[in-house]
Amino acid sequence: MYIAMNRFKIAPGFTDGFERVWRERESYLDDVPGFRSFHLLRGPETEDHVLYASHTVWESREAFEAWTESESFRRAHRQASAPKGTYLAHPQPELFEAVL
Repeated sequence: MYIAMNRFKIAPGFTDGFERVWRERESYLDDVPGFRSFHLLRGPETEDHVLYASHTVWESREAFEAWTESESFRRAHRQASAPKGTYLAHPQPELFEAVL
């Protein structure tokens, strides 16, 4: 199993729009070989941001890497994005390989 996550720091007041973009977008993941599941997670809220993480589970690292080079990946990432001012920084990727 391989898990790919991105952490997002979202400005207060922009969370509804951020969640709407994710809810309404087409991910093109359902037909990707090796894809298992996706979740958008809302984390702690501080004075200056709300933490979110996108969380995908893959059969293997190779399946994830193949997706990042696929047409499905390109189509998913050229969709509408959240309004300007939503993101306080670039997403922080975190990649994990299961050991147990």
